[in-house]
Amino acid sequence: MSENIKPYTDSTLGKKEQVAQMFDNISENYDELNRVISFGIDVKWRKKVVAIVGGNSPKQILDIATGTGDLAIMLSQLHPDKIIGLDISEGMLSVGKEKIDKANLSEMIEMIVGDSENMPFEDAAFDAITVSFGVRNFANLDKGLQEINRVLKPGGILVILETSVPRKFPYKQGYHFHTSVILPIIGKLFSKDKVAYSYLSESANSFPFGEKFNNILLKNGFSTATDMPVTFGVASIYTATK
Repeated sequence: MSENIKPYTDSTLGKKEQVAQMFDNISENYDELNRVISFGIDVKWRKKVVAIVGGNSPKQILDIATGTGDLAIMLSQLHPDKIIGLDISEGMLSVGKEKIDKANLSEMIEMIVGDSENMPFEDAAFDAITVSFGVRNFANLDKGLQEINRVLKPGGILVILETSVPRKFPYKQGYHFHTSVILPIIGKLFSKDKVAYSYLSESANSFPFGEKFNNILLKNGFSTATDMPVTFGVASIYTATK
């Protein structure tokens, strides 16, 4: 499982600290590279997440692994009372805060440095929680999901957007070529951190997806869990309730 995969094999730091360091390193050009690597399709995926979350008309939303705030900004379209973006990378949050200021959303969206496995929130604090390409970076997946369950209100919704692996030819072969060859090359050419995109590729390919991840959600306290593959299965949107 990807929780055993770390960005820097020669580092003595734990996975959590390594992930924070990695995202700090790539924060300045993360958005631009992300658009190139995903061909911009990730924007459409996030729109689907917002539509699912909007069905519950949430007032308090938590966006975990918020990064530079793309999803948090899109969630503002739902006009909640408050959105909190949580991330362990100060570098990513710094970029996100600038984007939020430019969008005049600072009163609605608050960006906080924090650990998803030990969050500074009361029990049942949020109507909806989202995670976009973040759960595979948890140092302890079970602990992170249990902590999400703790701060989610009964009847609340968790929506996770995460990588998955296509099952059918030729999408499966094309996905592996893109993630194993193209993605690391782009990272080495255009990123300050030469190993970051190799880690992101490896962690994506090893993360449990589909029914396997649904079962992990159910094991960690959620009452329902469903998955919806998008774009031939290169990513999946998981919806779970408490």
